[in-house]
Amino acid sequence: MSQRKKSGFLARAVRWVVSSTLTVVVVAGAVAAVMFGAAALANRSGDVPEPEAAAMTKVAVETLRRQDRYRVGRKFVGQVEARATVDLSFELGGRLVSLLVDEGEEVAAGQVLASLDTALLKAEETRQKAARAATVTQLDLAETRLVRAEALRLEGFASVETLDQALATRNELQSRLAEIDASLQSVTINLEKSVMLAPFQGRVGAQFVDEGTALTAGQPVASLIETGVAEVRVGLPLGIDRASLDGAQIDVGGVVYPASLIQFRPDIDPLTRTQTALFAIETETPPVFGQTATLLVETDVAASGVWIGLDALQEGAGGVWTMLVVEDSVVKPATVEVLHAEETRVFVRGTFQDGALMIRSGAHRVVPGQVVDTINSEG
Repeated sequence: MSQRKKSGFLARAVRWVVSSTLTVVVVAGAVAAVMFGAAALANRSGDVPEPEAAAMTKVAVETLRRQDRYRVGRKFVGQVEARATVDLSFELGGRLVSLLVDEGEEVAAGQVLASLDTALLKAEETRQKAARAATVTQLDLAETRLVRAEALRLEGFASVETLDQALATRNELQSRLAEIDASLQSVTINLEKSVMLAPFQGRVGAQFVDEGTALTAGQPVASLIETGVAEVRVGLPLGIDRASLDGAQIDVGGVVYPASLIQFRPDIDPLTRTQTALFAIETETPPVFGQTATLLVETDVAASGVWIGLDALQEGAGGVWTMLVVEDSVVKPATVEVLHAEETRVFVRGTFQDGALMIRSGAHRVVPGQVVDTINSEG
């Protein structure tokens, strides 16, 4: 090997040794720096206090108590009616001379409402009274003649025919007097019928004629509506429990009245296939007749379950309903079946135990398996 080649080999060897040494030194320094920094960080973290454990979520719970039945409210639509509504008329024809009431006016039973012209009836009454007076005079004379004829017949101065004629005359006059009395009684009745009296307490409805109208017998003059007691006519299904109608209430225009069942009609409505029931509204100021009324009835349904708030329900997998309960401070789901729903609550049965603690509010803040702190919120 030449001297020049030896010198180049030695130079390369020296450079490799120097480079390797520097690399080892740099790596050692980096490792030392990392170890020093880690130790410093460990010492610093030891000086910082550990954070406190998060407080458990508080939830309001309610103790579930099973019931053997629940009450269901049902509504049936009906109409307010008067107990009696009649069209008043005269049994006789004649001219209407006075109409003493107006539409909507309150009247008492027996109050005079209208009257007919009675001039002809009074003239007939006068004629019959005069005829009666004349007949009474003739009858007195016939009685005297009959007594005298009987006396003369006993003495033999009068024949039997004379006595029979006197007796026949007396009997004829008695019959005529009875006929006149019947005519007078008929006139008196017609005079009474010429005055219209209110058959019951109520209010005048429609007025059909005015004063001065010539009426025929039976022509309506005015209608009268009884206002003492208001009735409600309601169609009810045949299967309804009549005992549930005790203590029923009726809503008319937002006002609820206590009501009592009067009676059921014995037939069925051919259109609705319901049985008509009549209820009396117990109030001193009955509602306006013709208004729509709603019968409110509550019936008991035998079923085991509990009432829970509507917001306690959650929709589970597969379309089933669930609610959250707390057992040993742990939230667990319970599958439920809704038996009856109202506006703010539902009656359910499910996989929960009697006496379980249901999360009443705040169920959206917890999940199954979470440990919670309970607050009893009965209600």
